Amino acid sequence: MPIWLLSLDRFFPIRYITWIACAVVMLIGAFTQVVVHAGWEWAVLGLVGVIVGLRDVRQRRHSILRNYPVIGHMRFLFEFIRPEMRQYFIEGDNEAAPFSRQQRSLVYQRAKGDPDKRPLGTQLDVQAEGYEWINHSLQPTRVASHDFRVTVGPDCAQPYSLSIFNISAMSFGALSGAAIRALNGGALRGNFAHDTGEGSISVHHRAQGGDLIWEVASGYFGCRNPDGTFNAELFTKHATEPQVKMIEIKLSQGAKPGHGGVLPGPKVTQEIADARGVERGVDCISPASHSAFSTPIEMLQFIARLRELSGGKPVGFKFCVGHPWEWFAIAKAMLETGLLPDFIVVDGGEGGTGAAPLEFTDHVGAPLQEGLLLVHNTLVGLNLRDKIKIGCAGKVVSAFDIARMMALGANWCNSARGFMFALGCIQSQSCHTDHCPTGVATQDPQRQKALVVPSKIERVHNFHLHTLEALKELVQAAGLKHPNQITANHIVRRVAGDKVKLLANHLEFIAPGALMAAARGECDWPHNVYKIYWPIARADTFAPGPATVCPEGLKVALPTVAESDAVDLAL
Repeated sequence: MPIWLLSLDRFFPIRYITWIACAVVMLIGAFTQVVVHAGWEWAVLGLVGVIVGLRDVRQRRHSILRNYPVIGHMRFLFEFIRPEMRQYFIEGDNEAAPFSRQQRSLVYQRAKGDPDKRPLGTQLDVQAEGYEWINHSLQPTRVASHDFRVTVGPDCAQPYSLSIFNISAMSFGALSGAAIRALNGGALRGNFAHDTGEGSISVHHRAQGGDLIWEVASGYFGCRNPDGTFNAELFTKHATEPQVKMIEIKLSQGAKPGHGGVLPGPKVTQEIADARGVERGVDCISPASHSAFSTPIEMLQFIARLRELSGGKPVGFKFCVGHPWEWFAIAKAMLETGLLPDFIVVDGGEGGTGAAPLEFTDHVGAPLQEGLLLVHNTLVGLNLRDKIKIGCAGKVVSAFDIARMMALGANWCNSARGFMFALGCIQSQSCHTDHCPTGVATQDPQRQKALVVPSKIERVHNFHLHTLEALKELVQAAGLKHPNQITANHIVRRVAGDKVKLLANHLEFIAPGALMAAARGECDWPHNVYKIYWPIARADTFAPGPATVCPEGLKVALPTVAESDAVDLAL
């Protein structure tokens, strides 16, 4: 800035020019109103600017407004609309934040029933590290139906034939009642499952009659005593409803594992209070851990108890992989007690939520690939894989996403944000503000009216239908009959430059029974993560301990600190 302008700024602050201009407009408008009886609108407008400027220089919260009265509000306006400006005018089709425009467009097109074809070839850089594809066959198959299913709990009194693509856990309270009704109505039409989320079963879940997976979390909403502990009688009442097909115990979620939650009292409406079994207007607490069990053995006993109380429905648990020894402790408890969950859902650290601290969103919890591989490999190595089904969730929106998860060991996939996009979510990232522009993630009655349930039911159904139809075409192209036949030998990944590898060679997969054999000393440990953490895992506690005796009675030597520091723990 020129020196003369700096000198002028000391006596006549240029940063106040907008405020001063408002005063000038006010005076001119008042003068013209007196002289020619016109211009009062300008006088009022200028007066408003003068009052706003006076308020700005007197307030103590924002330095920008104190130095730049009136005009400083432009900064906050631009900050407010920045996500939309970036989304509509700046970001590329393949920039993920957290979902790319191309991913969202795919969901929108399939949900609307619009053509989802792409002209002129891929927009992806096929030479980029990390690019993946599925190998096709020169003898494609013909598959009769896209309705791929997996039977969960075949030995239960009430096994469930589950679609391999379902709605992941999202609670009423996080989502609007209209959104829940639309999701469940879509699940009913498409014959797939809708996970309730930890907020329990609300009137909106029951309104359409679609299949439910009831998530029971640490707050025991829907089956709790006044002090927040588990209530078996209430659980039985709801779990035996025909609409409830499976019970899922939530240990942690990918978006904020190890973190509890609080729904502030003002947001606890009567509907939410009725669904969760809490008091209206009182803070609703979700503890970080369960009170019904404190050890792996107690957890498996709790699973067995819920299976009995529900009348023999499949019961499993959902978690995001954290400390490996805690997962191994659960696995050891399975071996010692013979009590098995019917299913395990692995939630990836890339999962979404309505609100979480940035550190948890970005840096807590194993990503889905690593978590899923660890769980799958452990069960394979213990010869338990055929007895326990595995579901997974974490940024799954396309048929290739599903195929890739199948290759890593999943039996089915869940999607939360994909189905939110099907409802009309535009990724405004305002879920935590109660100001969702599309009525999906809000409790505001007026905003919810924007979401027309019958129309959105159709979109949810269409998204599920067309995604599985696309998966059917992938399965046929690969020469297979069912997505569960997709293995890591079918997926290829560019690892660096001109080098590519099958996922079977790029990632670690262990042989059936290999972990049991290693624990008996019959072979080397299949991976360093087992060598270090399996010996210190104990079935009677989640905490690490000294080397334990494996079920076969062989003492396993605990690696030294030096050995632990020297090995690669990549899963």
